[in-house]
Amino acid sequence: MSVEDSSSLPIPQTPTGPDPVLSAGMNIAMKWGEVLGPEKLEIALKALEPQLKRDHQAFMKRLDMQREAAERADAAAAAAAEREAQEKQEQRRHNRHMAGLAVGAVVAIAMLGAGVYVAQDAWWLAALLCGPSLLALAKIFVLRRSDPDDMKFVAGAARSSTNAASQVQPPAP
Repeated sequence: MSVEDSSSLPIPQTPTGPDPVLSAGMNIAMKWGEVLGPEKLEIALKALEPQLKRDHQAFMKRLDMQREAAERADAAAAAAAEREAQEKQEQRRHNRHMAGLAVGAVVAIAMLGAGVYVAQDAWWLAALLCGPSLLALAKIFVLRRSDPDDMKFVAGAARSSTNAASQVQPPAP
């Protein structure tokens, strides 16, 4: 494979051979060695070493600061995403609660209207529609809870009203 063919690959391939930066550095070091001599080159390198250490420490500090900044940005993004998810969940809960209120109001009005409509012909049915069953359904839709005692009370009221209706016979037409 040649260098021209490597451009068609998804990942660029580095040519096999000596690194051009490393070879250029070696050439410069060899020229310094020829000009200064080994003793002077050693002294120059020893004098250069503290500066290189300081540069390396500064570079490592910059890398640490960049890493910390990236971590802070990630944490802020995660917190913002969590806040947004919580707000959406609150909005859904609010919408569900408001829908429950609307349905509860419609059911209550419909039961009251039906109770008034049938009161003249079937008073016992009007008592069922406007009595404890209305309160139990309103509690289910509006408060979103239902106690077993509510259903027992509704069943008892229905039983007593049907018993009362069966005892009183309507007049013959």
